[in-house]
Amino acid sequence: MLKNDRYTYRVTWSEEDEEYIGLCAEFPSLSRLEPSTEEALKGIRQAVAQVVADLEKHKEPVPEPIAVRKYSGKFMVRIPPDLHRRLAIEAAESGVSLNRIASDKLNRQEA
Repeated sequence: MLKNDRYTYRVTWSEEDEEYIGLCAEFPSLSRLEPSTEEALKGIRQAVAQVVADLEKHKEPVPEPIAVRKYSGKFMVRIPPDLHRRLAIEAAESGVSLNRIASDKLNRQEA
């Protein structure tokens, strides 16, 4: 296993495989099927550790864990002009910035 493993893992049920599947966000091509959630998590962590060891051995870049990356709070998104106009109108009518409207709408999607 990796020392100080800070990668982002998820375990979910795979109806197609009828097993739990372990996933790692930083290594989207890796997965591990197992009969229990615990085994799926252990399996994907082992797979990630093996890949990281191989990358290090060959002096290739190792993905930085999402949890330790620094984020500016800004990102560019392209939307259709009519949606941009509707959002700008909503922002103006609400007396807030377009960024505030977009942020509020994105934040509501988390719930």
